[in-house]
Amino acid sequence: MSTTTAAAAETPWASRREILGWAMFDFANQAYTLLIITVVFGELFTTVIVGDRGDGYRLANLLWSLALAISYLLVVVTGPLCGAVMDYRADKKRFLFASYLATIGTTAMLYFVEPGFVVLGLVLIILSNYAYSMGESFIAAFLPELGPPESLGRISGFGWALGYVGGLCAAGFTLMVLGEATAENFERIRWVGPFAAGFFLVAAIPTFLWLRERGTPQPPGQPYHRIALQRVSTTLHELRRFRDLGLFLVSLLFSMAGVYIIIAFAFIYGAQVIGWDAATRNIMFIIVQITAAAGAIGFGAIQDRIGTRETYLITLALWVAAILAIWATPGMTAWLNAALGLDWQAQHVFLVVGCLAGLSLGSSQSASRALVGLFSPRRKAAEFFGFWGLANKLAGVFGIIGLGLLQSVVGLQASILLCAVLFLIAIAICLGVDQARGMEAARQWEADDVQML
Repeated sequence: MSTTTAAAAETPWASRREILGWAMFDFANQAYTLLIITVVFGELFTTVIVGDRGDGYRLANLLWSLALAISYLLVVVTGPLCGAVMDYRADKKRFLFASYLATIGTTAMLYFVEPGFVVLGLVLIILSNYAYSMGESFIAAFLPELGPPESLGRISGFGWALGYVGGLCAAGFTLMVLGEATAENFERIRWVGPFAAGFFLVAAIPTFLWLRERGTPQPPGQPYHRIALQRVSTTLHELRRFRDLGLFLVSLLFSMAGVYIIIAFAFIYGAQVIGWDAATRNIMFIIVQITAAAGAIGFGAIQDRIGTRETYLITLALWVAAILAIWATPGMTAWLNAALGLDWQAQHVFLVVGCLAGLSLGSSQSASRALVGLFSPRRKAAEFFGFWGLANKLAGVFGIIGLGLLQSVVGLQASILLCAVLFLIAIAICLGVDQARGMEAARQWEADDVQML
């Protein structure tokens, strides 16, 4: 029997309702990442709460970078430890619920961040983004239990796509009802925090009703922090058995550094470099959500046919092209106008670039989550996805701090090229990953674990 066939026999499909419940968490938490980190509050924080203090928003951008980086660093420290305890106690759902409540509470409190309340804004962003990011790792740990290995790409893609639909609903309402992220509109737009919290609160209810907790809890025996440290230490010692997982996580470190830069600064870039108006910003948001959802679904189906590793490499190549197009938009627009006698605006050319960036965004994140699922033994799924979260958030620290410091010296437009370099490094490292060998390592660990039990 082949490795894939054997693994498939061991992991039956979950019910459609349970898979939908799992995916609904992606639907719900996109309200936070889009409204708070990407589209609305990030722009509000840099341009209104901190504002232009005579330095072209460079201080504001740097403070935003530091807040996100600190929250990701907290995930780096605690993520694998929490994952180890979750696996040991078969308690993923309780950890997920705690992160959910913490995200909702701290996000709602963003209402109280007024212009000049910089410290309060920084503290709440650190806490809310930490809780959101931990929940992102916790929900991903359920993925290997939802279906056979050859279908994880499809399931992961469905979750990401549904997430972008949720983001479209949440941010679409916000942009139409609450309006622009400006000082003049502050009394309305300050409600973005409570709205994002409320959306997350309601939309994630099916997750906790339908998602099952599998596994058998082990007796506590000793304090949880010792259990966590021992299991993480054992996993680090055993990582030589999971060479392809380790190599992939290094590649992911570089690629996600680029992705986090785009998530945190894309709309700030549109406001500060492209100089778009509110209507164009809203159109860009819709374009990115639709293309990201299409990318997640389309490439999710493709990766189950040609391989998750190969799909991941294709998405990284798309990212390189997208970053070069983002950087070149102002100059390319001027060149087209001069050469062809046109009167185009950079903000309209930027919309075309947004299609490529959106397609890359949904597909690359879905493929990376599925590949970790393929390389993870079921009894270590939460712990391995803790390391996935560690790589993701360490990437956030590295990428966002790097861009924040670089843009303070050379400006935002030139520093965006850092992303292209990061994606190229990720491609070079991922070429050494062997998907079949990585899946065999996970299957063999499970077989050895069963014998020990």
